Amino acid sequence: MSRLPKSSSPLWKSAWLLGTVSFLSFLYFYEGGGWNQNSRFDLLRAIIERHTLQIDAYADNTQDKAHFRGHYYSDKAPGLVFLAVPFAVAARAGMNRVGVDPDSARGEFVLSYLVTAWAVALPTALAVVCLFFLALRFGCSSTVAAFAAMVTSLGTPMWAYASLFWAHALVGACLLLALAAGLKLRDTSSRRADFWWALALGLAAGWATVTEYPALPASGLLALFAVSQVWTRGSAARWRVAAGVGIGAAACALVLLTYLHAAFGSFRPSYSYYDPNSFSFMQQRGYMGLTYPHPDRLLKLLFGCARGLFFASPVMLAAPVGLWGLWKKQRSGAAVVAASIALYYFLFNASFYWWKAGLTFGPRYAGAAIPILCLGVARAWQDATKAWRSVLVALGIISLFVALMVVSTTSQLAMQDSCPIVHSSWPAFWSGQMAMNRESMLTAAEAASGYGAFNVGQLLGLQGLVSLIPLFGLWGIGGLIGVRLLRSQRPA
Repeated sequence: MSRLPKSSSPLWKSAWLLGTVSFLSFLYFYEGGGWNQNSRFDLLRAIIERHTLQIDAYADNTQDKAHFRGHYYSDKAPGLVFLAVPFAVAARAGMNRVGVDPDSARGEFVLSYLVTAWAVALPTALAVVCLFFLALRFGCSSTVAAFAAMVTSLGTPMWAYASLFWAHALVGACLLLALAAGLKLRDTSSRRADFWWALALGLAAGWATVTEYPALPASGLLALFAVSQVWTRGSAARWRVAAGVGIGAAACALVLLTYLHAAFGSFRPSYSYYDPNSFSFMQQRGYMGLTYPHPDRLLKLLFGCARGLFFASPVMLAAPVGLWGLWKKQRSGAAVVAASIALYYFLFNASFYWWKAGLTFGPRYAGAAIPILCLGVARAWQDATKAWRSVLVALGIISLFVALMVVSTTSQLAMQDSCPIVHSSWPAFWSGQMAMNRESMLTAAEAASGYGAFNVGQLLGLQGLVSLIPLFGLWGIGGLIGVRLLRSQRPA
């Protein structure tokens, strides 16, 4: 496996170009409000405006809320909100300087856009950069690595998740960055480097769990992977790495447990505190709605028209093939870990009563596995014949178009519709119905004047499909720069 190039090389320029284009593409769409994002934004506002964890003042805009001793709280794990707090404080100070009242409806609307950009879109764009270098590490050419990186960001439901104040994109980014830190442990030549890379893995994997409770098993797999990377170097190296991972994980656990105790006086997950009449299946079906993997649900999560990953992103059909090829040729533990994390998430999603995950695009509860699964897309292209590479390009273009249709219209697709991409996204897109979601992330009183979804083209006065022209212009410029950079590179 190859090492990272020098920071001044054209490969780094290509990586940052991919990250920049991805980041700006995420920012191009503001997807508006909904129960999930509103619950988190309510907690953010409660912390920075009222210095409390209670969301009573804002709770009328969501049903995703816990109820405890007469007060309402967000039912979500707090990692995304805690990451967004410093950005929110800085954004409010900036608004004050330019004459925008941060406590006004307009100011809160701007804040919701900015924290989504910096706490969700930015980490996801950094994960795209990370994926590019991981693909190079596994022997892929720069062209292949770029293809896999762009598939991850713009050819899967990650595009939608990165444009919403949801946790799935952040968790997926954390897991991928943790895997990269684990791989660096194989390259280290000093005890200090062992500890710091292990600490980085512990913090990244631990923060994934602080952000979403179901990430815990995936984080545990990555911790074991870290120790396995130095296993042959003796017990001292194993203990150093275990200590680094443990300290990072313990710091994250302390954050989560402190939050739960401060809010609820115990260490039970916040999902334990629903009103009896809200999401009753959480109390009546297994453990918080989890039972066992249902084969029919698993098939629908993979191939179904409503939530299937391979229907939403056909190019992802190459991912399992690529991971198998990576294991077969390199005996890479990373391939095993990536496949195991993906398998866990889909089994988890298939075990949940509310497996369609409400209003969403693709298998949302398994969404955090998508970035790490895309390593297989890179390897599949690298191993493919010329004819199969043409097929992968075609599948990639179809996947990008499907994602573009969805994020342009609404990423929060109806759960009751048997095939919302065909029945809703397709006709809405071709009729020019852009940014259809009219729900706001603010309270009902604040949102009386609007503050639903939009895209940047609409802010410039463009309407319908024409509003996507600036996005296409961005891609065109990025493509021209990328071609020049790729031509200047040697094969990785």
